[in-house]
Amino acid sequence: MKIKNLIVRERLPKHIAVIMDGNGRWAKQRGEQRVFGHKNGVNAVRQVTEACAELGIEFLTLYTFSTENWNRPKEEIDALMAMLVTTIAAEERTLMENNIRLECIGDISQIAEDTKAALFGCMDKTKNNTRMVLILALNYSSRWEITEMVKNVAQKAKDNEVAIQEIDQKYISSQLSTANYPDPDLLIRTSGEYRLSNYLLWQLAYAELYFTKTLWPDFTKECLYEAIVDYQSRERRFGKTSEQLDNKIENSQN
Repeated sequence: MKIKNLIVRERLPKHIAVIMDGNGRWAKQRGEQRVFGHKNGVNAVRQVTEACAELGIEFLTLYTFSTENWNRPKEEIDALMAMLVTTIAAEERTLMENNIRLECIGDISQIAEDTKAALFGCMDKTKNNTRMVLILALNYSSRWEITEMVKNVAQKAKDNEVAIQEIDQKYISSQLSTANYPDPDLLIRTSGEYRLSNYLLWQLAYAELYFTKTLWPDFTKECLYEAIVDYQSRERRFGKTSEQLDNKIENSQN
């Protein structure tokens, strides 16, 4: 039986977040420069995006470039930014044909102008698409996001725009860059690393974590299906007991 056939469509994660890791190691294994791995990772992005849209996943967030990535060699950063421009331009038609809306989170002010132009242009053209939202986390990190949120909320409190008593978890979520999206249900990280790397730390509080040794350029639709099947095999309690969940299901069926 194909792994895709094991997926229960009624229990799909609404939002999947991905840490796309392993491009450099994939290239090194082939005696190539790291950029070669990034170029081949584009195919994995295409496969995962198409598979999510086909299944009915509503939101997909990809960790595209972190604030820490600026510490990499300048040649690699320049190549990554150039590749982003060409990739966005090349995939725009695919996004339109598949009714996918492109959006972005992160400190875009630090990104090169040609990259921003390509990104904003594609976001504008796809803004009315409704099948799925593809979110690029670009020049993003959770510590940056939370720091900016704290500064903004502190200023609002100082200006009497919000009372201290009004600042609760719901309010904090509404002030983050992901305010318009539900928290991820499933996080996938490739390449065998077991850490979150400063990614969506607030939003992943109750997400199921899935780690695979597969390097990102080798991550296929079938790999995604395996992650979703694994996700569906878990019991998501959100602090409740199994008995409470069983009673809730039983009551909803009566």
